[in-house]
Amino acid sequence: MIGVIGVDFTEKYSELRYGIIFNVTKVILCGTKYLGFKSYSCPTCDHGKSVVFSCKGRFCSRCGKKQTDQWISKATNVLPKTRWQHITFTMPDSLWPIFWLNRNLFGLISAVAAGIIKEIATKKKIVVGIFTALHTFGRDLKRNVHIHLSVTCGGIDSKGNWRKLFFPAEPIKKMWRHRILELFRSEYASSNLKLPSKYQNDGDFNNWMIGLYEISWYVYLQKPSDDHKRNINYLGRYIKRPPISEARIEEYDGLQVTFRFLDHYNNTIDHVTMPVLQFISSLIMHIPDRYFRIIRYYGFLSNRTRGIQLPIVYKAINQIIPKKIKSLNWRLMIWLNFKKDPLSCPNCNQFMSLRQVYYGLSPPLLLVKINELL
Repeated sequence: MIGVIGVDFTEKYSELRYGIIFNVTKVILCGTKYLGFKSYSCPTCDHGKSVVFSCKGRFCSRCGKKQTDQWISKATNVLPKTRWQHITFTMPDSLWPIFWLNRNLFGLISAVAAGIIKEIATKKKIVVGIFTALHTFGRDLKRNVHIHLSVTCGGIDSKGNWRKLFFPAEPIKKMWRHRILELFRSEYASSNLKLPSKYQNDGDFNNWMIGLYEISWYVYLQKPSDDHKRNINYLGRYIKRPPISEARIEEYDGLQVTFRFLDHYNNTIDHVTMPVLQFISSLIMHIPDRYFRIIRYYGFLSNRTRGIQLPIVYKAINQIIPKKIKSLNWRLMIWLNFKKDPLSCPNCNQFMSLRQVYYGLSPPLLLVKINELL
């Protein structure tokens, strides 16, 4: 794969981690038989068709949209229909590059944000529901590490009663700043933190941390909302999709790419033009490592306790325990969008039967195949 992209690219723009190579390979082969397929045929007229597997990659625009819709459908059914609040935890831009030198930090900061909310709830002797989404980019594709957190504005006490809860903005901001800086200090003290040369001296590092502690950190608390569907859709758009949609790319001439984005500072549409290899680098650096969990659950939504605590929550808020919904698979999605059953024979309208399943090439063979094709 490095040979396909070119050594110059890897030296100038981006390190090609295995997670990048694997994800890009799957995107290129998405919708081809190399990833596997199912073969169907009509029992009446013997008409046949093959349905290829998608890559299911978060970096893929098509699959990202599908997985977003699936997550929203499941979350709408499972999450308690109560008041929720969204909180965005940001940090100073001088910290952003450190995460790319220490990728293990990506897996730690969701728990830091959730821990602050859980501590506030624990002091009130209640358990709330929390889920988070790690975000590593801004609308202009630059590095911008932050956490989107959604929390119920209330929780269950030891007797199973539902109690409302208010989240104070200023204490949350101070706790977030303190705990992130303590995380960095702890990693540094353990010699686990890779740093640019200007911060590798103890004195320089400590002065940097002190300077960051003296400035205000931006933590945005949205107004609580009772709109269950809106609550879920808001977070859903951050969870499974790639950094940029194809619709935002306005021009490509073979050398440069121009795309648009909404500038939040002045609420206007702005444009960025950059060399194509720089554009590719700006995209792929946000691909997480394989098996990394972007979405994480805490409180009564944690995977360890939700089976016991969610029924108690439903009872406390007088919500009927939701039935297990049918998976929003490819066939159902086509029907919902086009009112057409893709497994209906076009000749005689009979239901086509499954004949064969081919599971595709293993990851090592996929990497060999992509180099052959390109």
